[in-house]
Amino acid sequence: MERLLEGYRQFRDTEWPAEKARYEALAHWGQSPQHLIIACSDSRVDPQTVFCAVPGELFVIRNIAGLVPPYEPDAHYHGASAALEYGVRVLKIPNIVVLGHAQCGGVQAMVAGAPKTPDFVEPWMRMAEPILKNVPLGTVGQDLFTYCETEVVKLSLANLMGFPWVADAVAAGTVRLQGFRFDISSGVLMQLDGEGFVPVV
Repeated sequence: MERLLEGYRQFRDTEWPAEKARYEALAHWGQSPQHLIIACSDSRVDPQTVFCAVPGELFVIRNIAGLVPPYEPDAHYHGASAALEYGVRVLKIPNIVVLGHAQCGGVQAMVAGAPKTPDFVEPWMRMAEPILKNVPLGTVGQDLFTYCETEVVKLSLANLMGFPWVADAVAAGTVRLQGFRFDISSGVLMQLDGEGFVPVV
């Protein structure tokens, strides 16, 4: 806890004076982010750091593997879907980005079946299991994990189009969808282009 408090003190001493006007404007005018980022909860992949963003620029939804669940408006609790709805229907954010990454623990749990997390993680990752049925023959080891990590991004983009108000906004040209994958060890960001990923230059 002391590390967090020390970080706050540093924020107040160095960051706050430089950003005071920005925070005051955000408090006065409210938020109007231009990018909604759906990312993994992994502590090594911070969207604000990866995209070098400032406060107020990104509306971020984080969960295991950065998955977008199917559109299921029912009586259950839907944290990711609620945040998505708020970003699209209330804040009118024009850009939705799905940010996957290498070494994703959620994907590894789905592929390798460990560690055992039966209460929430395993049921959550079940929505991505259809990916495993389409793995190209002979894809094993790290190539298997990489394949699944990239396919999770595509699955989330497909699930986004299952939300009628997202699909309508995309059709109207008011919302744009994009997929990325970040490699932790190299710092390289890959962008989905058609069916494959290419490095962002």
